[in-house]
Amino acid sequence: MDEIPLSTQFVALAVLLVFSGFFSMAETAMMATNRHRLRHLAQHGSRGASLALSLLAKTDKLLGAILLGNTLINAAAAMLTGHIALSVFGLEKWTLEAGTLFVTFCLLVFSEITPKVIGATYPDWLAPRISYILAPLLRIAYPVIWFINLFVVALLKLLHLQPKPGHEALRLSPEELRGLVLEAGHFIPRQHQTMLLNLFDLEHISVEDIMTPRGEIEAIDLSAPLENIREQLGTSFHRRLPVYEDDPGNIVGILLQRRLLASVLAGELTMEALRENLVEPYYIPAATTVYAQLQFFQENRQRFGLVVDEYGEIQGLVTVEDIIEEIIGKFTTSMPVSGSGLSWQMEEGCASILVDGGRSLRELNRVLQLSFPLDGPKTLNGLILEHLQDIPESGVSVKIGGVAMEILQTQDRRIRTVRIFRPATP
Repeated sequence: MDEIPLSTQFVALAVLLVFSGFFSMAETAMMATNRHRLRHLAQHGSRGASLALSLLAKTDKLLGAILLGNTLINAAAAMLTGHIALSVFGLEKWTLEAGTLFVTFCLLVFSEITPKVIGATYPDWLAPRISYILAPLLRIAYPVIWFINLFVVALLKLLHLQPKPGHEALRLSPEELRGLVLEAGHFIPRQHQTMLLNLFDLEHISVEDIMTPRGEIEAIDLSAPLENIREQLGTSFHRRLPVYEDDPGNIVGILLQRRLLASVLAGELTMEALRENLVEPYYIPAATTVYAQLQFFQENRQRFGLVVDEYGEIQGLVTVEDIIEEIIGKFTTSMPVSGSGLSWQMEEGCASILVDGGRSLRELNRVLQLSFPLDGPKTLNGLILEHLQDIPESGVSVKIGGVAMEILQTQDRRIRTVRIFRPATP
């Protein structure tokens, strides 16, 4: 080594640092690359992406090849630096210490930090290209890696840390997929992103969260005079109406108005014709998830169901349209909707909004960015009644979940209208 010119030794050290930096960059890039993007590129004919995926499928051998090369080169660089230090400073006491500091600095700057920053910044561009170099290196070093892995596997088994069979990094949990959708906001239109996020929520919300409450269901009472029923049918905007007798909880069937159209137009509507055109009600347990109910609707060819609690009491109704609106948002139907838009109004320097007491808490939280608790009642009326343990008078104010409200109107033991004040932003 002493016979080799000092300049040549420096050049050799620089080459070793470059190779060491390559292995560090390769390790970071291969581990940080987006495997879903690689799979997409491979499906479109990218040979580099296919090669990278095949290398990542055997991570233990890939890391073995990279670390084997990196360790050998770092050891050679340290040894060469010692010779250079002895050649430059002689046999001084601090020669080896100076060489150690010098090689540590060089390895950190040129072989570790800088290459790894590059690898972490451009992993998707580097991985397919680096794979052309790593693949032959892995084949060359395979016998050595196989031998080393014998000890690695034994040690992992001893520590009970061996990889689980069938474990794949490509598998993502629903929450991770949700995170990907949120992070892709710059590439996905806002409306599409909202629809995808709503799909993830279908398994976490029940039909009770989106149903029309029992008090707001339009239904026909068979005990009412025929003229009243005819007038109700003529002004109804619904194609399907629950039909009860005497008690709203005593549902005897569902009326499909289309079947009665000819009789109504001819003015020959009778109670017998009304009963003959009823179909059997379809009942839904209140705890059924929206996602499961959508499947049940499809399997049973239904579009309309009555939601019942554990005692069989009717709580409300839900339709296919309700589920579709939960996914894509509210849309215009043939039924007029009053006050469906939710937006803050400024009055006397204070932002507030008038809402119906039957409004869903989930909808209020989502649209108005509020924080009403969702683990109890599903509507604003139910939340206030539970909080006060009484039916309040008009003019009563209350604060729930950090949201101040004023009750403006109560009727029939229900809170009809509430003014909600926008909470101050922290």
